[in-house]
Amino acid sequence: MVTRRTLFKQVGATAIGAAVAGGAAARTTARSDLEPPSARSLRELTMALARAPRRRNFKTVPMILTHRDQWDSAALDLVLRYRGYPRQVWDNTALASPWLNLMRNAMNTQIWSFGHPNFLCVSATHGSAHLALYDAYIWDKYHLGRLTKGKASSNIFVNEPAAAHANPRDYEDTKGVYSPHDNSIPVLQQRGAVFLGCHNEVWELTMKLHKKGVNPDHLSHERMAAEFTDHLIPGVILTPGIVGTLPELELAGFQYAK
Repeated sequence: MVTRRTLFKQVGATAIGAAVAGGAAARTTARSDLEPPSARSLRELTMALARAPRRRNFKTVPMILTHRDQWDSAALDLVLRYRGYPRQVWDNTALASPWLNLMRNAMNTQIWSFGHPNFLCVSATHGSAHLALYDAYIWDKYHLGRLTKGKASSNIFVNEPAAAHANPRDYEDTKGVYSPHDNSIPVLQQRGAVFLGCHNEVWELTMKLHKKGVNPDHLSHERMAAEFTDHLIPGVILTPGIVGTLPELELAGFQYAK
């Protein structure tokens, strides 16, 4: 039975997908002052990524992506061609690990301790950490909270904490925007961090759900994988597969972190 609440969510999700498909990835917050004032290269990348298309109108997707229009190739190319320095890619696989905290610490240290305002921090996201990259519609429809072993009943990783509204000029504020009280994906994105998604993880998660019968619309595996792809959170860059994209990042000069 389709309730009124479910119908509104489906209509809203369709509208969001249509708005994002082929257009700029929408920002999740209105903040634009969290990147260092002197980080010209980082700001240019952030602006270019905001304009780069994200395809979110798939009907079906295959197991192996073979054409550039099947992933966010334009946005990924911008990351690979980034010439600011340093560049670090985090191999993030565990939702329950301190992955967002470690990224935040790396950014703070590079920017203020070592004086590298153009430092680019990238999350190569797969494994259970990839659950944080799906929107509320997918979390609700497929009960993704059951996969977190009690850590989250909803996607808390995209919530904007109160600390996000602190004074961005006070980087020593122990409860401020750069503190452990602000380990949030949208805030890290506003600071210039980039989150890469993984098609292979999409495929394998939906395969497991499909086999378990967690499939309220009785979709084929290919259609379910497309639906998950269409509901990645704003700003995410879909890759054809993280483990295969990591060598591309390392060849482009990114330092690997685990």
